[in-house]
Amino acid sequence: MSFDEEWTSARAAATANVGMRLNQVDGGSSSGGGASDYKVTSPDLKAIGNEAQELYHWFEVDAFHAGAQTDTAATSLDQDGFQTGSALWTLWDTWRTQSETLLSACAHIHNHLEDTVISHANHEEVLVTNFSMSEITKHFS
Repeated sequence: MSFDEEWTSARAAATANVGMRLNQVDGGSSSGGGASDYKVTSPDLKAIGNEAQELYHWFEVDAFHAGAQTDTAATSLDQDGFQTGSALWTLWDTWRTQSETLLSACAHIHNHLEDTVISHANHEEVLVTNFSMSEITKHFS
């Protein structure tokens, strides 16, 4: 078998196994109403949000501690005529930018999950209150 034939066969086999497989039990179709095993609870969301917040605080302290020393080294190398000074500065600038992006992502994850937990709790409270009121109204009808 040539490479092209083998490659075509491998692609056909891979394509045949592609599809949406959410909410399926024993390979059944999703319209069969199989039980979903995906569940996320408020404590799970809080734990993930707290981990993102911990990473944020840890990384915020440790990511930038070498900034002043890097600047001093880069300036000294530049003044001594070494091209590595500007390269070191470029490296630091790239590191700082990427670190700030990571910090922003951690803050976004924490804030979003915190808001999700609070919104869910508020929604649950409204549902419980509405259900209680409908039960009371039913008894007076």
